[in-house]
Amino acid sequence: MTPPEPPEPEELLEEGELPDADELPEPAEPAKPLLRLTEPLPAVVDTSDTLDRVATRIAAGTGPIAVDAERASGYRYSQRAYLVQLRRDGAGTALVDPTTFDDLNGLATAMADAEWVLHAATQDLPCLAEVGLVPSRLFDTELAARLLNLRRVGLATLVEELLGARLAKEHSAVDWSTRPLPVPWLEYAALDVEVLLELRGLLAAQLEEAGKDGWAEEEFTALATFTGPERRPDPWRRTSGIHKVRGRRALGVVRKLWEARDQLAADRDVTPGRLLSDAAIVEAATALPRGRQATQQLSGMRHRQSRRHLEHWMEAIEQSLAVPEAELPPMSGTTEGLPPPRVWPDRNPPAAARLTGCRTVVAELCATHNLPAENLLLPEAVRRLAWSPPEPADEQAVAEFLRSAGAREWQVGLTAGRFAAAMDDVAG
Repeated sequence: MTPPEPPEPEELLEEGELPDADELPEPAEPAKPLLRLTEPLPAVVDTSDTLDRVATRIAAGTGPIAVDAERASGYRYSQRAYLVQLRRDGAGTALVDPTTFDDLNGLATAMADAEWVLHAATQDLPCLAEVGLVPSRLFDTELAARLLNLRRVGLATLVEELLGARLAKEHSAVDWSTRPLPVPWLEYAALDVEVLLELRGLLAAQLEEAGKDGWAEEEFTALATFTGPERRPDPWRRTSGIHKVRGRRALGVVRKLWEARDQLAADRDVTPGRLLSDAAIVEAATALPRGRQATQQLSGMRHRQSRRHLEHWMEAIEQSLAVPEAELPPMSGTTEGLPPPRVWPDRNPPAAARLTGCRTVVAELCATHNLPAENLLLPEAVRRLAWSPPEPADEQAVAEFLRSAGAREWQVGLTAGRFAAAMDDVAG
């Protein structure tokens, strides 16, 4: 073996000599301090008397109210709130167990006129509405961070980058339907609202400095009426691994097993994947088993929960195998009622050209205003405009089209004229 070349003389360091500063590795940034509660952990509110006292304190407090909710996602089928956390200046923090009350009307009245501060409000607003808590106005720290085009917008990241502290998140995926709730979980829940009011102040200042405070206000106003995402058509098509399934008959097995699992999960209030995995559904659709023995031998049916409901799965498979050919699902679904953009050049060349022009507009505006594309305008609205534009596709008609698709006025103002010009260039 040829020995390595010796270093050049200038690469050698005398004993005790230090390398140039720019040759040294950058020192690791010291870890931020772990955030701790600034006040003693409050007891969980689970009686009418204590709930009345909390409502009185919240009503007497000042400024916005930090609001958060904990669900049992991954454990329960429902998205109900199992803990509601509140914090307001002058009122402190409250941890409310909504499962112990028929309603939270008194608390709702106390919160009615205040601005709520939430992080990722779309996750919590539906479950809060289920217990009677609906905001009249709000500030979403995650949405604010997106409008500022911050690189990462998770709560823990924002706390670390803006507040200079670490927010422990090890209890984010626990089963919040557990009773009694362990103290470390409650501390975690209380910390989430402790940071929200300070974050709101910092992000609001940045929005104003960037000239985006008016945009944010429009977004928050629209968000206050959010009641949950629309149910997707054919939700069973989102089964993980479905791309491995070949043939309409096999696809029918996926559909029937998914629907049978979903109904059983709803009846038992258990997350569907705990009853039967997506991998087991795809395996059954691929194998098309007939009879108990063939079904039992599938690896996905060997888990305890899967075996417990074996008769249920066998019945679903048998029913799907008996479906007439004409009633089987097509191999591919549609995206928002439109064909996927990759086939537009062949199926509708003018629409493909319009979509390219509109996407160029989006990219240019996002670069100019430092915005993520999905916050400038929903991609679905852009696709629908390009596929079926109004006639004539002038600025006013495009603006009305975008409003009907849910666009806010700031979005319409930025895009309508540019979209109309881009589509006119294509037509010309």
